[in-house]
Amino acid sequence: MEKQDAIKVFENKKIRTLWDEKQAKWYFSVIDVIEILTGSTRPRKYWDALKTKLKVEGSELSQNMGQLKMQSEDGKYYNTDTKASSGFSTNEYKAFNYQLIG
Repeated sequence: MEKQDAIKVFENKKIRTLWDEKQAKWYFSVIDVIEILTGSTRPRKYWDALKTKLKVEGSELSQNMGQLKMQSEDGKYYNTDTKASSGFSTNEYKAFNYQLIG
């Protein structure tokens, strides 16, 4: 799989992306998208809490989500939850904006 790293900017916020030449798809960092959609200052913690809450409620995450290595701010590459460019579903948008208590 040939991949290209790229940074996209949306509302002055960075979104890490990865291009998969073989599948002709972009992959987006879920954490970066959550930061923009929710305005959270701690998007990783928000995402972890949301995944836990959804699991307890019996909800399933999309099959189009997975982990890919993406470059972090420290310059190192880490596995990061990603979503394919086929789009985020309405339920996923609702989940991202779900109000977490606590």
